[in-house]
Amino acid sequence: MMLDATKGEVQSALPRSLLEKELESVGIRLNKHKPNIYFKPKKGGGISFNSTVTLTQCSEKLVQLILHEYKIFNAEVLFREDCSPDEFIDVIVGNRVYMPCLYVYNKIDQISMEEVDRLARKPNSVVISCGMKLNLDYLLEMLWEYLALTCIYTKKRGQRPDFTDAIILRKGASVEHVCHRIHRSLASQFKYALVWGTSTKYSPQRVGLTHTMEHEDVIQIVKK
Repeated sequence: MMLDATKGEVQSALPRSLLEKELESVGIRLNKHKPNIYFKPKKGGGISFNSTVTLTQCSEKLVQLILHEYKIFNAEVLFREDCSPDEFIDVIVGNRVYMPCLYVYNKIDQISMEEVDRLARKPNSVVISCGMKLNLDYLLEMLWEYLALTCIYTKKRGQRPDFTDAIILRKGASVEHVCHRIHRSLASQFKYALVWGTSTKYSPQRVGLTHTMEHEDVIQIVKK
């Protein structure tokens, strides 16, 4: 979310809160995780309510009232963390999207160092200047981290790895994901892979399709 650092505390907070409210109203939750509540509607048996933690924001009576509002009279509910009524409603509705958001304050070349320092210390925030090209490398680094991306390099037999053309995948991607990215039919012809990098105990390590790749690993795929 791009914000203007020159607008000051009140003026820059206004567009940010308006955007956040707008996203909130369509079910997008920024920098929040899915509430740890088990909820399962049933055909009978009434409402079964339990919690593994002390609840300060919700009670069994309030949970029942909320469920009745949504015409739910039979369900199993288990709170595994101290959640608010709004978070419980999000679980009932079930179509909420939880996503990370980076607040990028631009035009820092036009404000004082004290103000830059204050904005930079805010959670989930990065300060930059597009005009002066300040801190853009750090922004790129943070985007990479927030998007949970990882880059994998490929290697042909008897050749050096190709560090000019990386395969970009989500963190937690397996060898099978790498195969699909290279070619649709590669996974069906797969025999084994040799992997160099932090995901292996020794380099190279012979691995199968389910092996999880890590950032900047090198892979050589051997076909049947």
